[in-house]
Amino acid sequence: MGFKSTIMKDADSIKNIVKDKYGKIALAPLQESCCCGSDKGINYSIMSQDYTDLDGYVEEADLKLGCGVPTEYAGLKEGQRVLDLGSGAGNDVFVTRRIVGETGAVTGLDFTNEMLNKAVQNNEKMGYANVNFVKGDIENIPLPDNSYDVIISNCVLNLVPDKQKAFAEILRVLKPGGHFCVSDIVLKGELPEDMRNAASLYAGCVSGALQKEDYLAGIKKAGFTGVEVKSERQNDVPDEYLRESVSQQSIDAYRSSGAGIFSITVVGSK
Repeated sequence: MGFKSTIMKDADSIKNIVKDKYGKIALAPLQESCCCGSDKGINYSIMSQDYTDLDGYVEEADLKLGCGVPTEYAGLKEGQRVLDLGSGAGNDVFVTRRIVGETGAVTGLDFTNEMLNKAVQNNEKMGYANVNFVKGDIENIPLPDNSYDVIISNCVLNLVPDKQKAFAEILRVLKPGGHFCVSDIVLKGELPEDMRNAASLYAGCVSGALQKEDYLAGIKKAGFTGVEVKSERQNDVPDEYLRESVSQQSIDAYRSSGAGIFSITVVGSK
């Protein structure tokens, strides 16, 4: 089936919404950061996982925006060149840097100026010479072909309008024999229409998600081999969060439908 759009809004509008949401999160005090964004600063970090015990963890870089720990399944090794797509304030970048060491290199890519500025400031404190952050769109990665051993991403590709193009770009910049490891949000069953189309939910990691089978089919269509789901867990989104954007009728329909929102971590090779 491949990747099909789950929303009606045009791509530029979606990207502007995402930039605005994540720009605000980057500028918020650390304790007000929340999973996938809330203008009210309420902590809805139901999808994020705990990084605090990981070697290389930097508290200022952890905005609780992820839905998995891709570094856990990415097969990272010393000396590798790694690209983190949608790197935010640098949380996964710094954990990755500790693994690849002085002989490796890590690049973080993000298209939100505020996140990039925060990541650069965090790296200045760490003093890593082999870490850099670049501005770019995942649908048009501004980096050369065959450049990276591993590409990772954490709860970001679900926010990209053209996911097929994004995975084609991942394939392009990976070295021959390289691989990716992505944590993301997928669906099982159909969400009500207004939940899928709510812009604030889209910027909040939910209504931009694809059906799980479509997500995996699109990765294979892009040309990856060895595609495998390494971890999966269901996320229960609280009603009070959903009420910010959708009607109680839609919430009730969702609860009775058997549909679910899942975090998955997927790997694949070039």
